[in-house]
Amino acid sequence: MALSQHPSVIDAEALARLQAWQGRSETLADEVTAAPVRALAATLDRDDPAPGQGTRLPELWHWLYFLPHHRQSEIGPDGHAKRGGFLPPVPLPRRMWAGGRLAWEAGNPLVVGDALERTSTIASVSHKAGRSGELVFVLVRHEVRNARGLVLTEEHDIVYRAAPAAGEAAPPPIPAPKDAAFSREIVPDDVLLFRYSALTFNGHRIHYDRRYVTEVEGYPGLIVHGPLIATLLVDLLRREKPQATLSKFEFRAVRPTFDTASFRVHGRPEADGKSFRLWAEDADGWLAMQATATLS
Repeated sequence: MALSQHPSVIDAEALARLQAWQGRSETLADEVTAAPVRALAATLDRDDPAPGQGTRLPELWHWLYFLPHHRQSEIGPDGHAKRGGFLPPVPLPRRMWAGGRLAWEAGNPLVVGDALERTSTIASVSHKAGRSGELVFVLVRHEVRNARGLVLTEEHDIVYRAAPAAGEAAPPPIPAPKDAAFSREIVPDDVLLFRYSALTFNGHRIHYDRRYVTEVEGYPGLIVHGPLIATLLVDLLRREKPQATLSKFEFRAVRPTFDTASFRVHGRPEADGKSFRLWAEDADGWLAMQATATLS
């Protein structure tokens, strides 16, 4: 294996300090209100009935709640909150939502009007160094409850990495599968990305500040949010199976997707009739995200 071009910033002592965050937890309260539901439906170009008290919340739409409300003075130069607080202060500049695993409890869906409580725990902090530089993986476990009990359990994978060195080659892309049974084309223009950032109170500048993302982070365009792509994958399945509900969903971001061209989301049922492969394909035919969904 070729040696990394990046100087090491995470030695054993630094890793030990970061791992001191393991086991930390916080509990937040929120309420499922109708306005964000209406707004996300419009953003996804859905013609849903207006939500009211008791309307069932689609899977993954709980990401509209428990939003970070950091004061403006607490925001760092990239638009994220400054390092520290609940998440460990990893000294690497790039932070990505790399994937996750979710499981919903049968018979207890989230509905508009629910009072919620979410307990989040830092489950693990790990480090890896390789050809692409240093990586720090933070696994956060969330448990969401309403008045009726546990609603869902979510494991959220966060990856921190160094900025690429000058002339560093990108990892080789993976061709997207070509056996889709149903698909949809998505045009990730500035308005879509802005609306989703606003809905999730996400200040990360890579999603809306073209000058920052190209000149500072060195990307070719605005980056499509990983959670938005995951939401579009589940939305694709909802369009194919309107009455279906999910018991499990697992997804992994494979390659960044930019607003420079349209991309496609695809799905295909497995032989068991309850599981589906879902994936996103960029304009060049490369795999951007892969997922599996299991129906209740």
